[in-house]
Amino acid sequence: MNILHRREQRLDHIFWPKTVAVIGATENPGSVGRTVMQNLLATSFGGEVFPVNPKRPSVMGVKAYPNIQSVPKKIDLAVIVTPAKAVPEIIRDCADAGVPAAVIISAGFKEMGAPGIALEQEILEHARKGKMRIIGPNCLGVMNPISGLNATFAAGMALKGKIAFISQSGALCTAVLDWSLREKVGFSAFVSIGSMVDVDWGDLIDYFGSDSATKSILIYMESIGECRSFLSAAREVALTKPIILIKAGRSEESAKAAASHTGSLAGSDEALTAALRRVGVLRVDSIADLFSMAEILSKQPRPKGPHLTIVTNAGGPGVIATDALIANGGKLSELSPETMDALNHLLPPHWSRNNPIDILGDASAETYAKAVEIASADPHSDGILVILTPQDMTDPTATAEKLKEFKEKKHLDKPILASWMGAGSVQKGDLILTHSGIPSFEFPDLACKTFAAMWRYSYNLKGIYEIPALSDFTPDDPAIQAKHLAIQKIFSQARSEKRTLLDEFESKQVLEAYGIPTVPTQVARSAEEAGQIAVAMGFPIVLKLYSRTITHKTDVGGVKLNLPNLESVKKAYEEIHSSVKKLAGEKHFQGVTVQPMIKLEGYELILGSTIDEQFGPVLLFGSGGQLVEVYQDRSLALPPLTTTLARRMMEQTKIYTALHGVRGRKGVDLDQLEQILVRFSNLIAEQPWIKECDINPLLASPDRLLALDARIILHEPSLKEEDLPKPAIRPYPIQYIETCEIAEDHKKKIPLIIRPIRPEDEPLVVHFHKDLSNETVRQRFLKELNYEERVAHERLLRICYNDYDREIALVAQLKGTDEIAGIIRLSKIPGTADATFALTVKDRWQNRKIGNKLMQKILQVAKEEKIKKISAYMLQENFQMQKLCKHFGFALHPKGKYVLAELD
Repeated sequence: MNILHRREQRLDHIFWPKTVAVIGATENPGSVGRTVMQNLLATSFGGEVFPVNPKRPSVMGVKAYPNIQSVPKKIDLAVIVTPAKAVPEIIRDCADAGVPAAVIISAGFKEMGAPGIALEQEILEHARKGKMRIIGPNCLGVMNPISGLNATFAAGMALKGKIAFISQSGALCTAVLDWSLREKVGFSAFVSIGSMVDVDWGDLIDYFGSDSATKSILIYMESIGECRSFLSAAREVALTKPIILIKAGRSEESAKAAASHTGSLAGSDEALTAALRRVGVLRVDSIADLFSMAEILSKQPRPKGPHLTIVTNAGGPGVIATDALIANGGKLSELSPETMDALNHLLPPHWSRNNPIDILGDASAETYAKAVEIASADPHSDGILVILTPQDMTDPTATAEKLKEFKEKKHLDKPILASWMGAGSVQKGDLILTHSGIPSFEFPDLACKTFAAMWRYSYNLKGIYEIPALSDFTPDDPAIQAKHLAIQKIFSQARSEKRTLLDEFESKQVLEAYGIPTVPTQVARSAEEAGQIAVAMGFPIVLKLYSRTITHKTDVGGVKLNLPNLESVKKAYEEIHSSVKKLAGEKHFQGVTVQPMIKLEGYELILGSTIDEQFGPVLLFGSGGQLVEVYQDRSLALPPLTTTLARRMMEQTKIYTALHGVRGRKGVDLDQLEQILVRFSNLIAEQPWIKECDINPLLASPDRLLALDARIILHEPSLKEEDLPKPAIRPYPIQYIETCEIAEDHKKKIPLIIRPIRPEDEPLVVHFHKDLSNETVRQRFLKELNYEERVAHERLLRICYNDYDREIALVAQLKGTDEIAGIIRLSKIPGTADATFALTVKDRWQNRKIGNKLMQKILQVAKEEKIKKISAYMLQENFQMQKLCKHFGFALHPKGKYVLAELD
């Protein structure tokens, strides 16, 4: 546990080795084996280097060994530079010799197609048996400038710094290294990850996330690999350290080039953007942006909103800056009356009297500083941009000095950026600004683009931090569970009939099971039956083709609207039958669906899902109706959603503004629309047999929200359940919900629900902590921790907003109430099959067997999650917990004033 000691990680053997074997080391001029040996010997990393080469007695004056088994010391890290075909056997020998880690620099694997993939599979098989961790293959290697380790074939060693740079391209690494040496940019680690046969983005983000020497993580990515691992680690770390990423392959052509380079599939770029937004990773467009954003975020606070105030001594640059700000998603701040008053007293009568604040060309350094001070105090402003053009009356150096003094004195909680335009005359001022931590840009449009990127980053992180509204969807409701069983019957029947398309009636039944309102729909097999249903429903009526093979009904004349009476309904039935028979064939007609005619007063939306080859199910929301492809007004997100994420998804579309109500029209119920998006996301996340789902249109009016039409396509019946695409973000694990009883007294039993925690539970957890005694808190946290610290939003965020792939907290909730009586948390240790647990029961519910039930359940969860070892530290005097652990078979080991409980 972190409060006791830093846990040694397997990747420490890669970045902090004491002994390194270079397998394939040689003295051949121009060879990779020679360069790697030179680099390891040239830097003092505090360890020994052992060349392995069966054909040489020594390499570069160092005794060589014929194989890894003959090396006299235990090796921490093997660096492999042999031909690809020899690598699987080398990894097997390393695993047998107990080598814990390897870097495979050799190329000729996945990128070469099927034979290379087979080699990688062999490597992984041997590594897993020996519990080895591997970086590569097809990589430059790794550097740790902090220790001095240089296990690469690069021409040089990176400077020490606070940035962990991870790249999928070895060539790009060498170019960035060369640039960084010239620009004096330092690194805490410099990693070429290659084709990720084992160690992937998630492993490295986890590792550098807990590395105190690393303050930000920069990534050049060509393919995402195991997306769950990446997203899970990124979301965890992004809350404490910036993760900034550039992804190659935005265009179709470059995606193909990146895929052929790494031998990996490339998912859609839109889906990646949605995924990064979800986990708080900042995406940039250029290598220069990658490093400049890292520097800016380390020196300036993040903006709390999109509103920028611009102070300038020239109108033109202010206009250019405004255009760039708006184009990149920022907004000009509105000056408050108090700010206007103060500026009127300070500035000449001809100042702009608006934002941008044009303080005119003859502004002195003092006027600049005072104007900036006034603007920064405005509560409507989220950031300041100061633009200076070198006019005759302007002193760029003195103005920079004043700005520096202001920053040091005020300690603003909003970013301040500058653009000292020009060359020689502003150079001195530029340096003053840079050294004082105020980013200075050559042109103001770049400054505005940077501010907008900072705001997007803040906005995405804010989405993680916000408490969602309580969802009205309760998966433990017996009625909902019954409907879910009905869904399985629909899917099973379709698969048994070897069909993938659900008809409209079936599709709407599925939606209704998840609480998504649909138009009342009944199936009619004859004109007579259609008439009877229509009379019962009331006119006007809509008839639609009922077919299990045709998806687009209008293409075959399969829709008849606004039918006013019985005769028109019967006639419409025959017309649909005749049209389908003529255009598609009799076998495609199974009858019609009968529905009431709904007035299309409101907005037509689309809500859908499809499968992305990297991220699995992806959600789509936007403007719907027949012109959905024309408008292209849409946003993407990954399921499952919370109400906060659902609102964020809506906010990214143009139709969102109209949904509030425009030109005298009432707005729609956005809270209810949020809930529909959340329910739909749960449907997609929990039902893996769904390949595609469209609700188009979803009618949104001030009076109601209604799915008018629906289409669901299933995966091929021949597919095995374990091979179905999985959501990139693990859905709520409803399989761990359990209802039980505890004794109130000898006669009365109290029903209890044990379930995984949800983001919406934060207010309930706050109340839970309110009722804990100081002693219970001390026993749980192994120290005193006050109430304010325990219920701090940043802390509860991590507890309630579980990433169920890395942590599962279960709550024991008294059924029918908002009271949580106990919480148990299982936290997986990254890169292992081990986990830790922590248990707390509210004082008034102790000694009621709640702890026993929670422990029993969490051990069941651990088994399902394939956890091999569970442990926890507790105070020596916590006899109750020790007794509970003994009861469940834990071994107890005294550790000073603590006791370590372990269960294999």
